[in-house]
Amino acid sequence: MRRVYLDNIRWITVVLVLVYHVFYLFNAEGVFGGIGGFAEVQYQDVIEYVLYPWFMLLLFVVAGMCSRYALESLEAKLPSRKEAHRQFIRSRTTKLLVPSTLGLFVYHWMTGYLNMFASGGSIPEGVPGVIRYFIYAFTGIGPLWFIQDLWLFSLLLVVFRLLDKKDRAYAFCGKLGNMSSITITVSLMALAALFWLAAQWFPGSTEAHPWAGLLNLYRPLFYLVGFLVGYYVLSHEKVTDALAEQRWALLFIGITCAVLYVYRNFGADYPMLAPRRLTNVYAWMAVLAMLGCFKAWGNKTSGFATYMTRSSFGLYIVHYLPCLATAWTLKTMTTLPVWAIYVITLLATFLVSIALWESLRRIPLIRWMMFGIKKTKEKKL
Repeated sequence: MRRVYLDNIRWITVVLVLVYHVFYLFNAEGVFGGIGGFAEVQYQDVIEYVLYPWFMLLLFVVAGMCSRYALESLEAKLPSRKEAHRQFIRSRTTKLLVPSTLGLFVYHWMTGYLNMFASGGSIPEGVPGVIRYFIYAFTGIGPLWFIQDLWLFSLLLVVFRLLDKKDRAYAFCGKLGNMSSITITVSLMALAALFWLAAQWFPGSTEAHPWAGLLNLYRPLFYLVGFLVGYYVLSHEKVTDALAEQRWALLFIGITCAVLYVYRNFGADYPMLAPRRLTNVYAWMAVLAMLGCFKAWGNKTSGFATYMTRSSFGLYIVHYLPCLATAWTLKTMTTLPVWAIYVITLLATFLVSIALWESLRRIPLIRWMMFGIKKTKEKKL
């Protein structure tokens, strides 16, 4: 059974990623990787504060849930659990590892070059062209960190399943579904403490940790917790049904946390706020609210939603290059009003990304290296 509301969460969250990156590139808070803002204080940066704490966590939670459903489907079709694990690893390697490694040398080296150029960085003179190409490729990872983390989590999941051959952990978490919807929801809300503990591993200062920006990008422990909670807890239908029943309360709590988070932190380098309690409470409340609301209201589709479900993974992979190229060009080479720069960058990011996806997915070898697609008629993502 395909859960349409999860498809809708994924493509809508990918759209939010595209929107976020436009505002992030122009941020005035000095966040790692931006190209600079237009003023010392920019109130439009509120969008970054509202989205950053939770939207990637939501994608990992949904990925954990979908991994459970995918493995159940494989076990029903294949003769053994061992064969299901093999097929799962094979498909995740093709879909995740191939694009995030080989794709660097096909497409994302251009992102690395532009990143370095836009930030004023340079490679010492005399370095051979081949070496420069590899440097650009490895510095062009950009949003691919997400699928690199996800591939690693998929491997770890198979290890966990091998250690728990009778699926006792999943069955234990399923007992939560026997409680009332309020009890289930309150119990899930309490898991915010688990995310806060996982976040303590990450640095909160770029001065003390020069690589803090990069570490706070990958955050493997934090996102692994979300992935596993999705797999073991939220993949139970009764649990998400309870969230749907309590959607209004969760929506109110999530919005309240958003207001408090922005009020207390606006102007700060927000990725460095990862270890704080409010950051993690807000992140988790927003995830629960999104799941509850989409389970209640978003379990339907349309022609556009079907297209976005099929295309969102590809758009995620290709979007950052046109976003960065447009943002840098408009900011440094035009005198357009600020609002026009934002609007044009947003439109260009969406439209060029769609054009790139629709073009590149039709080229046999390129589509495999960039998207893990072997045939033109790909399966739903």
